[in-house]
Amino acid sequence: MDAVALSRWQFGITTVYHYFFVPITIAMSMLVAVFQTFWVRTGNEQYLRLTKFFGKLFLINFALGVVTGIVQEFQFGMNWSEYSRFVGDVFGAPLALEALLAFFLESTFIGLWIFGWDKLPKGLHLMCIYLAAFGTMLSAVFILAANSWMQNPVGTIYNNGRAELDGVSGFLEVLTNPVFLVTFPHVIAGAYMVAGGLIAAISGWHLAKIGRDGEAREGDARTYRFGTRFGAVVLLIASAVTMYTGDLQSKVMTEVQPMKMAAAEALFYTQTNAPFSIFTIGNREGTEAVFSLEVPGLLSALSGHDEVLGINDLRESFATDGFMRRDGSQTTLQEQYAETLAATHDVDPMPNVAVSYWTFRLMIGCGMLGIALALLTLWMTRKNKFPPAGRIWTLLMFAMPLLPLAANSFGWIFTEMGRQPWLVAGVLPTAAGVSPTVSNGEVLFSMIVYTLIYGFLAVIEVWLFLKYAKKGLPDVAPPEVIKDPDAPLTFAY
Repeated sequence: MDAVALSRWQFGITTVYHYFFVPITIAMSMLVAVFQTFWVRTGNEQYLRLTKFFGKLFLINFALGVVTGIVQEFQFGMNWSEYSRFVGDVFGAPLALEALLAFFLESTFIGLWIFGWDKLPKGLHLMCIYLAAFGTMLSAVFILAANSWMQNPVGTIYNNGRAELDGVSGFLEVLTNPVFLVTFPHVIAGAYMVAGGLIAAISGWHLAKIGRDGEAREGDARTYRFGTRFGAVVLLIASAVTMYTGDLQSKVMTEVQPMKMAAAEALFYTQTNAPFSIFTIGNREGTEAVFSLEVPGLLSALSGHDEVLGINDLRESFATDGFMRRDGSQTTLQEQYAETLAATHDVDPMPNVAVSYWTFRLMIGCGMLGIALALLTLWMTRKNKFPPAGRIWTLLMFAMPLLPLAANSFGWIFTEMGRQPWLVAGVLPTAAGVSPTVSNGEVLFSMIVYTLIYGFLAVIEVWLFLKYAKKGLPDVAPPEVIKDPDAPLTFAY
């Protein structure tokens, strides 16, 4: 493999690995804040126990997420320096804001929340976890704004061989990018699917264990039952939002990246009243469908257009007219860079159809299975019943958070692979963004090192997570505020 392929593999491995932690961090911080709010408002000890229990699991996940996220920043300079040079004026702004505002906001107030149980009044301490949760959300805003710009490069001009923001109005246009406006709620809702499934799964496993053994501390069964049903309801509500925003996202994607929609459906030729493919087998060249099982007209409904453009027709159009959105328009940057692109790069605009097609379906399939497990959990715990303990229930509880997490990961793989062969859609090809002075061996070596380190961190993460998840709810006493400013800080976990 050449440096381009190796750099893509390295970025893909580190990004997918990092994203295992992101949904839990985004949503679990807010759900822990909700548990703590219940405790502050009611004084009921079960909510304090849930806060401390899931707060500890959140902190384990947060620590690993921060460590693995730092590597992403390094790769822009190490493996993708040409990309960084070309888009630095645009991409750097949201990344800088993410570091200066979001990261420091969440890290500062998480620290205050951890060590402030016996230092801060209840209301002020509760505000800390809400501000930390807001910080994680703000971080997602800037990261997704930057990624959405790569999908649809608005608000920028081509100047001095680089992409530059078109003033303040350009920056506002980046933050109101149609892709961002539908991607943000879709990603956030997907994160709540994961966190809701995690809370329901851990609580449901403990609830089944109590039902089998009949031994538990006072109030454990009631608390676990609340956690189980609360998490399952969160998963179901988040799933409904995810499906709705996903439909909106497919319509926007059809407008700005018609090739991605065509690849997601293995639609090789433009069709009116286009069908949705349930299962398609293409030829070896990836230019024709050999067999297809379809639902008539559904793709046209999802795309918002009766006529859906096909892969081969889009390739022909690109050969004569260059990159175009569905209506034949271009962003300012795409229009200004079109002549340079045609003169310097020979681009085949078709992504890997097999990867785009199957990751799209795996995303949907894993999400639907997660919904089914949430419904099953609510049914099995109705009327104060205990779910049946055993291997099958344990496997189902393991699957409930992992299926939405897999759906999140497959969704991101589809989003990024469906954009190929572009780093910036219609402007910068992926092959043009790699560092020209980095050798194949250097990229391969760093990829192996990162993979081994990440594997080691994964073992630590899973061991810690399972260890404290199995311990169950802690015994707690309402914290008393120590007014002595010289008293040592206490770690409440």
